[in-house]
Amino acid sequence: MSLTVDLVLDDTAAMFAYLATQPAARSDAVACLGYCMSAQHAINAAARYAERVRAAASIYGTWLMTDRADSPHLQARKASGELYFACAETDPWAPMELVQNLKNDLARSKVNAVVEVYPGAHHGFAFPQRPTYHKLAAERHWERLFALLKRRLPY
Repeated sequence: MSLTVDLVLDDTAAMFAYLATQPAARSDAVACLGYCMSAQHAINAAARYAERVRAAASIYGTWLMTDRADSPHLQARKASGELYFACAETDPWAPMELVQNLKNDLARSKVNAVVEVYPGAHHGFAFPQRPTYHKLAAERHWERLFALLKRRLPY
């Protein structure tokens, strides 16, 4: 619990600096992906590095709407890339009321974002090693992610 958004974004800046030294890599157009607690970091990176982050995805993210300044729902407003939120239908860390509030808030703020609920899925649905693995939801999330990357990073 000692990991903070600021620490992660400092590391993100260091990764961008390293990428800039690599001739085979691009640091001017990237995507960020976060699962569970790291989803907030992906959305915050999309906000802080809006000129670079063309797409960010939150997969069964936690702490999506808080009263902190770095809350993903607030930071999403600063992002210029496309955002995607994949939410499990059953998730104690993102219950349906929160998901609906997130969807409404992002729409009201005119954020380029999609909030999608995965019916029948539980938090942790994407990975086969988890007891909550849900094959259809896992496959759907990969389809959505690859389509997002193709749209936003077409090189």
